[in-house]
Amino acid sequence: MKICLISFDSTYFDHNIVRELKRRNIDANHIDASKFKYKYNSFFDRISVRFNKLIFKKDKKKEALEAYILNKVNEFGPQDIILFIRPDKISKTAHLEIKVRTKTYITYIYDSCRRFPINHLLDGIFDEIFSFDLIDTEKHNFTFISNYIYLEKRKLEHKAINENIFIVISIDERFDFLNKLAHYFSNKNINFKFIAVGKKNPQNRHNNIIYSRKTLLPIEIQEDLENSKIFLDLIRKNHNGLSFRVFEALAMQRKIITTNTTIKEYDFYNPNNILVLDENSEIYISTDFFNTPYEPLNDAIYYKYTIENWVNTVFKIT
Repeated sequence: MKICLISFDSTYFDHNIVRELKRRNIDANHIDASKFKYKYNSFFDRISVRFNKLIFKKDKKKEALEAYILNKVNEFGPQDIILFIRPDKISKTAHLEIKVRTKTYITYIYDSCRRFPINHLLDGIFDEIFSFDLIDTEKHNFTFISNYIYLEKRKLEHKAINENIFIVISIDERFDFLNKLAHYFSNKNINFKFIAVGKKNPQNRHNNIIYSRKTLLPIEIQEDLENSKIFLDLIRKNHNGLSFRVFEALAMQRKIITTNTTIKEYDFYNPNNILVLDENSEIYISTDFFNTPYEPLNDAIYYKYTIENWVNTVFKIT
């Protein structure tokens, strides 16, 4: 079986899918389109690109990206399955060209269609559309599947670790609530480590929130995850799918504080391990949540969310 993954793996999660396929001796390749960088030939080329996009609605950078992806697909030759993540990034025409190079063409969406619409791709381009968003799956009749546990499961050790509540977050509409939480935890003398990532340092940033211009990859925050007792997960607007931080918490057997109310609908939900906050209500967290130990999942529920089971489900491997 030959499988190709096409994605924009700037946060370095998607490569785990290919790694799992290769672990099973499947001929798998990854086209990481985030590595494509458009190179302007001259100052006039830069002006031309902007002019064409503004006046003629012709996006030369997008066309170059599509050509890059198609060239890579051709290099790998005919495939049994191609999985495309973030299909909104390229045109319908480009998708149709990819489709003829594979027996089965599928996509996985771990962003809401309300943020990144794909209405122009819903007329039979994909043999199956997977989504982590419960609203989208019901509205568009997608196949639901969550994100996955990509880490090895940690032993539940009752060793002394920092009481830190940890999060890395982009500076967006969630930042105001992050600030409120920083004030709350500071007033309660609860240790935390919040890292906010963006191009501009917010003026209202709490003194104990660390600002970074650099996007941090999973390997760069692994030590922070290991040394934190509780993970913080703040949901984006128009999202209800579960982030990778939730699945990192499951793997590392850590508690999680989240604003994602849909987490209560999952079979691993346990109020002892998972605290759901309402952004529009006054913040209150019982000390019991910090003081009680993590309660492990049973093996069957845990396996359901592993990358092994995810790969079995998406690629129909038995």
